Amino acid sequence: MTFLRFFCFFCLISLAFAHEAFDSHLLLKPLVLEVPESGENQLKEVDGEIRLRCDSWRFNVEANNLNPWRTIPKNCTEYVKQYVTGRAYQLELKIASNEAGIFAKSVKLVGDGKDVWIFDIDETLLSNLPYYTEHGYGSEGFKADEFDSWVQMGTAPAIQPSLELYKELLDLGFKVVLLTGRSEYQREATTQNLINAGFNDWDRLILRRDDDHGKPAVLYKSEKRSEMENEGFRIIGNSGDQWSDLLGTSISIRSFKLPNPMYYIS
Repeated sequence: MTFLRFFCFFCLISLAFAHEAFDSHLLLKPLVLEVPESGENQLKEVDGEIRLRCDSWRFNVEANNLNPWRTIPKNCTEYVKQYVTGRAYQLELKIASNEAGIFAKSVKLVGDGKDVWIFDIDETLLSNLPYYTEHGYGSEGFKADEFDSWVQMGTAPAIQPSLELYKELLDLGFKVVLLTGRSEYQREATTQNLINAGFNDWDRLILRRDDDHGKPAVLYKSEKRSEMENEGFRIIGNSGDQWSDLLGTSISIRSFKLPNPMYYIS
């Protein structure tokens, strides 16, 4: 019976090849390879590999392990976009501010008005995400003139967890000092932006003067903190999105690093 089936099949094949109207594509159909499920999974693995590498890159950014960098990796643009516009970024901001608040409440203030908490401004109190949305989320090189124009608009929104911490610190009796890399000529726009975003009652707003330009941020901010200590202030806490906000000399008792994978300032 098996031999008979094989013989009939062989005859049919022979007739098919002999027929003038034979469509040669008929016999190719069984040989067309469909994309197997394993192939689809392989594509997902490539996406997963990019995400894994970008996760690792961002971790090392936040751990201050990387050498100075100018732009985010090109293949991480979509990753950074999803991160800074998603829930993870908001949760990490919230955790950092919550932990700062827990620490602040544990401190027994002297009560002489000399206990200080320092805040950076950009990506710490105010978010420049609307600007970076239009500039590749950090994938483009920094353009000082365009960023200055954005600052002068004075429309940066508050980072909500930082605003809540800011108000809590004032209620606890801390003096709040704003120490920013922005320039003195941006004082009016910066002041109005902060007020409009809900920040009030800071003790002082320190911006770069002419003789501060050209200094690395870590040196500039160290000098300003040293000046405060020389005035008798005790720097209890410091919140910033860059390690250069927090490191150097005359550092605070506790520092709180907010996430920022979009740019690096040394």
